[in-house]
Amino acid sequence: MAIFQIGKVWYVDYYTGKGKDIKRVREAVGHKKTDAIARLGKIQAAKRENRLFDMKKEYNCTFDDLLERYQEAFKDQKYFETKKYFFLVYKKFFSGRLLSEITPYDLERFRNERKATPVKSGIENIPKGYKIKKSFPKPKRERSVADVHRSLSVLRHMFSKAVEWEMMENNPFSKVKNLFYKENNKRLKFLTENEERMLLLHCKNHLKPIVITALNTGMRRGEILSLKWPQIRNGFIYLHKTKTNEARQIPINKTLNDLFQSLPRYIKSDYVFCDKEGKPYNEVKRSFNAALKKVCIEDFHFHDLRHTFASRLVMKGASLKAVQELLGHKDIKMTMRYAHLADDFKKDAVNLLDGDLKDESSHRKTKNA
Repeated sequence: MAIFQIGKVWYVDYYTGKGKDIKRVREAVGHKKTDAIARLGKIQAAKRENRLFDMKKEYNCTFDDLLERYQEAFKDQKYFETKKYFFLVYKKFFSGRLLSEITPYDLERFRNERKATPVKSGIENIPKGYKIKKSFPKPKRERSVADVHRSLSVLRHMFSKAVEWEMMENNPFSKVKNLFYKENNKRLKFLTENEERMLLLHCKNHLKPIVITALNTGMRRGEILSLKWPQIRNGFIYLHKTKTNEARQIPINKTLNDLFQSLPRYIKSDYVFCDKEGKPYNEVKRSFNAALKKVCIEDFHFHDLRHTFASRLVMKGASLKAVQELLGHKDIKMTMRYAHLADDFKKDAVNLLDGDLKDESSHRKTKNA
């Protein structure tokens, strides 16, 4: 039996069981060495009295201990940077709390407070050095359900790891039902052919090729902006770093092939979409929104170009399986949102026969007369 320290956390190391059933236990205690010594004393006493198996494990780790270990364990994860924003939010709410004392009610309170906290917008995007009048209002908008769900999902994963790491006995998420709001994922916005033409006419020079690529591939914004010339070969675009971590290949049609041939290539850079110095564009939100405003298209985001690509394919008769593979959806359920467009397309096709039947009927009447 012994105590040891990893980082700022103290552990007790001991064995339980006899013979073949012997098991080594490394129990996290907390930040204080005195707590580890006290815990070791209790274990030694329980072992002398043969009641070690009846002894309930004490969980003294705090949320701060978990946060520290979680950051260390997942700092190299692909989407770790997006999680770091939530860590500050969690710390304000759970800092100093023992993990064993966090209840389902606390999770509900966290969810409600998170949803009730508005999102600042506008003023934080003003360039540095720009003078703002004192009377300038700080615009805010309602926090989205999706943002609340992301914060809950990361928190749930943290508690799951805490159970695995024996820092707490049970995950409080397992004891609460309906914690996540019912989210409306049915938003499906896409451009008409006329809107598409008008939008491209008003896109700036650097933006237009990016939008054309989105409309002809269904690629995500990040996939397009990080696209490099070596990925374009043999009539396909080869994507390796994707949201689902699964590689996919997208065929290049004539429109896209002509576009790629017209784009300049810079010796300094492999990026397809970059400035004259070879630096890739990190964001196109401002120029994209400006183009939308000029053609009076409202409630439309860059990601909706992906919906436009998929919707156009389905309406032209493409199978949902093909659309699923092109978009890189893991589950066909994600692609099924476009299924009704296929039905509408079939109805429109069948309705074309109405004219033929009317013409044939009138022709018979004329002939009989």
